[in-house]
Amino acid sequence: MGFDRVLGNLDLNLLVTLDALLRERNVTRAAEQLGSSQPAVSAALARLRRHFGDELLHRAGNRYELTPLAVQLAVRTAPALAGVRRVFDTSSQFDPSTVEREFTVVVSDYAAAVLGPVAARLMSERAPGARLRLQQTTPHAVDHADETLRATDGLVLPHGFLADIPHTDLYEDRWVCVVATDSPAASADLTLGQLADLAWVALYHRPTAFAPALQQLRMLGVEPRVEIVVDNFLPMPFLVAGTDRVALMQERLARRVADAAGIRVMACPFEAVPVAEAFWWHPMYRADPAHVWLRELFAEAGRTLDPDAGVSGTLMTGIGG
Repeated sequence: MGFDRVLGNLDLNLLVTLDALLRERNVTRAAEQLGSSQPAVSAALARLRRHFGDELLHRAGNRYELTPLAVQLAVRTAPALAGVRRVFDTSSQFDPSTVEREFTVVVSDYAAAVLGPVAARLMSERAPGARLRLQQTTPHAVDHADETLRATDGLVLPHGFLADIPHTDLYEDRWVCVVATDSPAASADLTLGQLADLAWVALYHRPTAFAPALQQLRMLGVEPRVEIVVDNFLPMPFLVAGTDRVALMQERLARRVADAAGIRVMACPFEAVPVAEAFWWHPMYRADPAHVWLRELFAEAGRTLDPDAGVSGTLMTGIGG
């Protein structure tokens, strides 16, 4: 059956009902969420079962469970709904002061902590009816960037991971080393020899997911002795504090948490390539007025960041020192 014929036989409202049924796993609760009647949702479930040739929900004792096909569908319905909503949110005119919609941007915890507050403030001032959703990034989201960008409004990620995807440059930062304030390594400038000897807290530590500066260190012949692997940047300073471990972090974030975590921010003993953060977006949004506005807002947020906290500032060898 052709794609157009499939769409012609379906009501897009069924997608909304399918999403509710797969999340609630109960006709009554799905009806309540949708503001519909139970008979109407039951009828929609019957249509969905005929379409997929599958029960989707089957009774197990006093509750319903998803069939294997329904488990697959549950992963796809939310992104599909988001895509449909973005299609119908598109307009030749865009007035941020009156818009009521949600913008979803995929970010690391680092970008959420550093850029997020500025972007949120600008959006609150200029589009009070809009909502900003900062969705945590993952290696899968980056490895499947085209799929990610079809289901969201953008991805904040440094250069070096993606190619042939439109982007808007935001700001620069630099890599620093962090050690505990009472670590012997904090008493003087770090050396490459120390980085080879110290235990490391590393991000991801996978072939396709790594901090670029850590990969650069390997290219200099220093193989970090990784003791702890984390999926986010924010835990790193607290896993370094009170130990002889070391970690690589972005300077803006490291300085923000240094006092609370009990760490010292140290200059890297090698020329680490700066972090060049960018807002990546799908080509289908190129001329979308709402998306153009969003990209410009994030670019302004990047320019608004304190210039003394990034690559243009003078790095201190220690907080308070």
